[in-house]
Amino acid sequence: MLTVVPGNPLSSVSPGSVTCGKDVKAVSPVSRQRSGKLQRRVSSQQSCLLGIETWQELVWENWELGRDITINLTLKNVRGKLRKLRFKPPESKFFTTLFPQVILLSPGTSFSLPITFRPLERCEYEDHVEFQCKDGSFRVRLRATLPCHVLEVPESVLLPPCAVAHSSQTTFSFRNVSSLQTTFHWESAAPFNLSPEQGVLSAGQECRVTVVFQPHEALVYQRQAGCRFGDHGESNCTVLLLGLSKYPCFQLRVPAGTLDRDQRKHQEEEEEESQVLAFGPLAVGTSVKKHFEILNHSPVKASFTLCRLRRPRLSPSAFHCDVARGEVAPGATARVPVTFSPLSVDSTSMDYLSLSCPGALSNTLLKLTGSSIGPVVSLSAPVMDCGCVEEGGESQRLLRLVNTSSVEAHFQFDLDGRGHSVFSLQPLEGRLAPHSHLNLRLVYRPSRAIAHHKRLACLILHREPLFLDVIGTCHSEQLKPAILLPRHLALYQRHQVRGLTWYPPDILSAMLTGDKIRLDQEGALCLLDEAGEEASDPAGSLPERSSVGEYYQACAGGKALSSPCYSAPHVTVEPSVVLFNHGPSSSSSSFSQSVTVTNHTKGKISLAWTPGPDSPFSVSPGSCDLGALKTTSFRVTYAPQLQNCFHGAQLECFAVYKVLRDYRHVDMRTLCPPWCLTVRVVGHSFQPGREHFVPHCSLQHPQVLFPAVEVLSYRTVLLQNSGDLPLTFHLDPEQSPGVCVVPTAGLVPPGAHQILTLRTTPSEDSPAQGLNIPLQLNACSKHTQTLSVINVVEKPCVSLEGKGSLFFKPTAAGSTSTRLHRVRNRSRLPLGFEWKISGSDGRVLSVEPQSGELQPNESGVHTWTFNPLEETVYTLKPHIHFWPIQNPACRKSHLQLKVLGMSSKGSIQADSPVLDLGEVLVGDCRSFEVPLVNNGPCPVTFCLAVQRVVDGPGLVYDPETEPNALELDPTRGTIPSRSRLRIRSTLRLARRTHYRWTISYQTLNSTGMVQGAPQSVCEVRGEGVYPTLEVTDIRSAGSLSGLSKLQLWKLFSLDELNQHLRSDPAPPELTYRVPTRHSLRRCPSVFTTASLDFNFGAAPVNSEPSTALLMLDNTGCIPVDWSFLLPEDQLIELECWAETGEFSSGELQQMKVQDNRLFSVSPRSGTLLPGQQRAVHCSYRHDFASTARLPVLFKLSHGREILMNFQGVTLHRDRPYLHFTSSRHLFTPVAIGGFSPPRQVYELYNGGAVPVRYQVDTVPLEQLREDNFGHGVLRCLNPRGEVLPGRVALLKWILSPLEAKTYSVDISIAVEGGDSMLVTFEGCGFDARLLGQAVPLQLYAPPAVPTTQKVALPGQVVFLSEERVSLGDVPVRCASSRLLFLTNVSHTHSVLYAWDLAEQQGVQMTPERGRLSPGENVLCVLTLITSACPSFYQLDLVCQVTNEEALAQYHDASQRWEQEEERKRNEFTLTEKDLRDNTHSESHSHAKTLPPIRAISGCVVGGICSRSRRSEREVATAWPRPLPPRPALLHLGVTARSHSLLEYHTHFSDELSKHHVYRSQPSDTNCEPPRQDSPTSAGLTPLIHGPERDILTHTLTSLLRSLLDDPAFHHSLTDGSSESVPYFSQLLQTPPLPPPLLPPSSSPPPASPCSLGPPTQLLLGGTGARSPELSDLTEEVLLNTLQNLMMEAFLGELVLTARPRIIALPPATARRNSACSWKSSQGRAPF
Repeated sequence: MLTVVPGNPLSSVSPGSVTCGKDVKAVSPVSRQRSGKLQRRVSSQQSCLLGIETWQELVWENWELGRDITINLTLKNVRGKLRKLRFKPPESKFFTTLFPQVILLSPGTSFSLPITFRPLERCEYEDHVEFQCKDGSFRVRLRATLPCHVLEVPESVLLPPCAVAHSSQTTFSFRNVSSLQTTFHWESAAPFNLSPEQGVLSAGQECRVTVVFQPHEALVYQRQAGCRFGDHGESNCTVLLLGLSKYPCFQLRVPAGTLDRDQRKHQEEEEEESQVLAFGPLAVGTSVKKHFEILNHSPVKASFTLCRLRRPRLSPSAFHCDVARGEVAPGATARVPVTFSPLSVDSTSMDYLSLSCPGALSNTLLKLTGSSIGPVVSLSAPVMDCGCVEEGGESQRLLRLVNTSSVEAHFQFDLDGRGHSVFSLQPLEGRLAPHSHLNLRLVYRPSRAIAHHKRLACLILHREPLFLDVIGTCHSEQLKPAILLPRHLALYQRHQVRGLTWYPPDILSAMLTGDKIRLDQEGALCLLDEAGEEASDPAGSLPERSSVGEYYQACAGGKALSSPCYSAPHVTVEPSVVLFNHGPSSSSSSFSQSVTVTNHTKGKISLAWTPGPDSPFSVSPGSCDLGALKTTSFRVTYAPQLQNCFHGAQLECFAVYKVLRDYRHVDMRTLCPPWCLTVRVVGHSFQPGREHFVPHCSLQHPQVLFPAVEVLSYRTVLLQNSGDLPLTFHLDPEQSPGVCVVPTAGLVPPGAHQILTLRTTPSEDSPAQGLNIPLQLNACSKHTQTLSVINVVEKPCVSLEGKGSLFFKPTAAGSTSTRLHRVRNRSRLPLGFEWKISGSDGRVLSVEPQSGELQPNESGVHTWTFNPLEETVYTLKPHIHFWPIQNPACRKSHLQLKVLGMSSKGSIQADSPVLDLGEVLVGDCRSFEVPLVNNGPCPVTFCLAVQRVVDGPGLVYDPETEPNALELDPTRGTIPSRSRLRIRSTLRLARRTHYRWTISYQTLNSTGMVQGAPQSVCEVRGEGVYPTLEVTDIRSAGSLSGLSKLQLWKLFSLDELNQHLRSDPAPPELTYRVPTRHSLRRCPSVFTTASLDFNFGAAPVNSEPSTALLMLDNTGCIPVDWSFLLPEDQLIELECWAETGEFSSGELQQMKVQDNRLFSVSPRSGTLLPGQQRAVHCSYRHDFASTARLPVLFKLSHGREILMNFQGVTLHRDRPYLHFTSSRHLFTPVAIGGFSPPRQVYELYNGGAVPVRYQVDTVPLEQLREDNFGHGVLRCLNPRGEVLPGRVALLKWILSPLEAKTYSVDISIAVEGGDSMLVTFEGCGFDARLLGQAVPLQLYAPPAVPTTQKVALPGQVVFLSEERVSLGDVPVRCASSRLLFLTNVSHTHSVLYAWDLAEQQGVQMTPERGRLSPGENVLCVLTLITSACPSFYQLDLVCQVTNEEALAQYHDASQRWEQEEERKRNEFTLTEKDLRDNTHSESHSHAKTLPPIRAISGCVVGGICSRSRRSEREVATAWPRPLPPRPALLHLGVTARSHSLLEYHTHFSDELSKHHVYRSQPSDTNCEPPRQDSPTSAGLTPLIHGPERDILTHTLTSLLRSLLDDPAFHHSLTDGSSESVPYFSQLLQTPPLPPPLLPPSSSPPPASPCSLGPPTQLLLGGTGARSPELSDLTEEVLLNTLQNLMMEAFLGELVLTARPRIIALPPATARRNSACSWKSSQGRAPF
């Protein structure tokens, strides 16, 4: 996009859009062509001006001086009429066009006007051309522009997201789209940098710019980068730079399985130390690699840096990490390896890696920890006894070396293996695998007859040496020394401690004989004090010498070391190492050196050197005796037999008391074992100037680090000869001051190794960089390796976190708060520490751990606990004392920690004082949260308590039997300051009632004890409820459509069902809270006692199914899950082999019902939310003539279980049957002493297809009459009768009790041609005088049946506003009216309705029939006229609703069917075949003889068969008569009770004025029905069957037919209907009619001719004004008037709420004239 003035890119930023800037002098923006070849262009936007389509402006570009440039301006007429245009040429001389003329433009035509531009100088030009027409004028601008600088740049540049303190970059291109060369200079604001910032662009050249985004904060950046361009930077344009930065977020994650259980526990204790990478125990010299992960949680790429925290000086790290820095993509993970190589045995190495990221808010530490272990090697026996061997013989023993550790062990026995020892061991050195053992073979091969004892050292790398005592005795024929046994060694150790080993055995024997010494309990010699008692061991207080020290003493030739833990030697040799490093000049040359042996004992000893066969080393003399405290010398000679060889050996010398040479002179109690002295000799036979062998060896490890504490320490180094030639080594003790190495010289065979042991005591004067000890190999200075030994003493150094200060947050008095504080050991010493807190401060401040150890470079986490006692500010100063663990006797150092803490009071409260949970399901678990708020400055530690509050009288709460329903978790805790804590609470209610709890709290002190009185927090309320359902409506269809809602309500026991649903479930019903298959029987066990009958009535076989629609309504406040469980739904499904196949008759019947699906429920389960309703279809199919029963369990989840016994009866069509819902009927109680007991009814329902005649057995009633003194207590008014199919008949009864008791009579009701039923009728009489105020005023209670329809049948379109009307208690002989509405809810169909009132007496419905259009409703008036006798009224009015369209189709089909039938009766067809057959038969009839008169059965049968088949074909092809549409039935139940006037006046005196009693009808006090044996009318005998009746019937029929056929009779009827008869003459001459609203059953007496009286009496008053007839007539007129007004108001013809209008009366003369005319007419009227 090219623009003159740069726009604001913030207004619209879209990727990929381009903006351009250029240098212009014009006011308006002008678009530029990007091609230099075109010199002109027109505007890209056309417009319609006054109906002329043209350009708004013409622009000349890239023009040159002296040249004419012409552009055609096109004008087009876009309107539908001719246009005339005139134009004015441009005013300037630079733009020229045609001479002014008129331009005619027809509709749709165009005209081109050439305009020429002729420039004279380089500048911009502007002019216009004006066009005029009759509608107005318009202008077209003319502009000539100069070339300008134009850059094409993007509107915006979006950089990749970047982490804070990181950078990201991208590039964009911009181009010079002008024809001029331009310079550019970019200017941008932080954090964006552009490169290159400046340059020069030729015409059309493109340049790519790199944008670097370096944010320092996490923000969304939008910066404008400006570019100045042009010859002198006079133009500019901008680019919007967009960048998003995020803070980097790294997480260190150690893979699972890296930490063991103890390390995980330690990590959980150190909260701030989030991750620990732990390495298990590892052997020195080995390494293991593990990984940790760096997870980038941020959405941007970020870099990290790993650095090791500063370690103590001269402390190399055992951990190695190759990764120092790196980058991690968003959401990715980087694996970093760490290698652990321990440097010393039995040490713990710790290091810390710090993960830092530029721009991150904090650094993360990773703790690296690892430990090292050494081998654990043991010998199978500490002493090996080789026994007594003859001189020249040998003895062998087996020994086992066991390694029980998990690391490899390097071992070496310090024994000569070249024959210079009487003992030989194989192997002498090697490696022992982890958890393995090695069998060693020990050979004893003595050469002199003496006892031998050698304490053989087994060197273990990185461990102290093991010692094996090897003993043996050699006998010869001349000398038989005492046999040395292992027990002698144990006694020797005790004798050595007691200082007795320096005395020869003979002296000890003499002392023992002289009672100067004696034997202790263990058989050892002990000294006696002056009192003759056993003296204590003088050396018992000496510390036990270590095995490595003993080894050093043995390597030193037995000389005592400087340490006081070593005893004085018995025999020593000096020097202990002899070197022959100057090779001989010839092969026969030999060298010798002297060694000195000193006897330090007080007895004479014998010395014997062990000669080595074929050894270049020899000692002379080979043996000698040495007196007490004497010294002697021996010559060691080196005489090699071969040149250019290395030799080495350990020369062995045994020293023994001389008295022990003969066992006969020895007391075994004073026997002392010999001592073994060893001299190491090393030599070579290289000629001078001959180059020695190049050694191939390695040292593990060449750098030896001693503890930085001033104690005697030991270390071992392994010298491994990896070559195939032996090598010698030598360390000059003078070159290693302060460090002693043993052995200092020796020979290492090929492939073998030598374990060197170093000993030193670190000091402060040791060089800090370490001491280098040269190790000369192969007796050549060129082959020298260096052992670096660091033995510098360091002072303990400890640093405290936070510069020695620790601050506690405000804490409530009596409560505690904790802080983690780090203490770091910055030295190479393992330190022990201990915190010291003054006595007064110790009551409020404590630390854990109070003492412990800190490994080198370890940062220990200490937990400080602050427990203030009062509200104040505390300043405490505890001290930490620390010291080296290896030197606990040194002076302890200490540091001070400054601790600041503040104490205040705290309290908690709830968000709301009352928490109402509403309804909670009983037995269910309801979880909720109680928010507790702490608004104070300090945390509060609390303890919650729950107490139930019992409201209302009669409510008992026993905590032992009923546990607390409200549980809190946790009940104890701590709420931080100014925060909230949600307490998880669980509510489980046990019964249906209202609950209320009070939650209180008490603060806790540091010991967890409560303090202070309980404080109320809030109150929790709840109500326990069970799932509640209620059946609010029922509808019937199919075979049950003829029953009223009241009858359905009783058939399905809905009152009892609702009562069960409203009650609480029993505990057994909650055995299975949800529907569960739990039974193995086909008749599942029932856990409920609630049972009722679901009676589907009776119907003939193959009738429509009996269907009932039940409306289930959730009247509660919780959702309800309900299910109808058939027996198969409760049965556990078994495999076929598990079925027994043996079923009872009941099970077979039940299986038949289930297999044929006679009963069905749809849906069988569902969920109802509060207030929600659902219709359930229950049906029974009449497929088999039988009585079907099926137990169905109605289950509410977590609620009631109700057993519903589904019952249904299916009859044969010819079987009469009365359906009884119950065998017991209870009459309404009646007061005794009444004169007119009410009539009561009992319903009989005919469920069959044929009429049923019934007969009531009145014998029990007669017996009851006789038992009550001839008084008819219970009388049946119609004991016999007939019930039509599908209809209900009413048995009328009168209960007239004599006493206040219950009467019970069993009465049989017989059915003609059917079964009889025995029904128990019960009636109760009460004494109103005894009950007093307890007598109910309202003696009539309507049944609890819903009055409105709540569930619609499928296809139902017409609805009643009320389905049950209760008129209540009314007096006799009165009329009660109600208004009802019929509504057609259909939008397409019209219906016809008709009320069936044929069998209903005393009931009127206005209108009785009519038509309802779609959406129309009609007002119906229901009127009930009570009879003269008190009665109970239970009426069922049926409204038949028929679809008008279906009825019209039926009439049309019926008419066509009748026409077809008429055509069939009147038409017949004759064919030619019939004529030929007829003619042929006539022509031959006279010649044909008659067949014989006999019966031919076959022909007869054939004829009959042919006729029957023909009839069947006719029936098959016959057109069936159309059936009328079946109307839908609407039932209106009407209930009322009528009382006698006296009774009504007594109990309802206030209501009497609301009713009008018709008194024109004479009172009929005798409500008894006529007896069955009385004549039908007075003076007339009933007409019976016979000839008399036939004659009478024939005569009357003839007369009636004659009258109907007589035209004169028809004419007289027509004239009579049109004859005018005076109205009052009819009143005088016609007997009075009964009130039209009186029931037809009441028979009024005949009226006299003057019963109404003259009309003048009606108007002027007198006796006529008080007549009952006038009162009844007035009531009827008023009632009809009101009903008409209501009808008009319903139809909209009358507005009842309209304001009254005033009607002006006519003049008085007019009124008088009308009055006179009325009087004259009255006078002329016949009287």
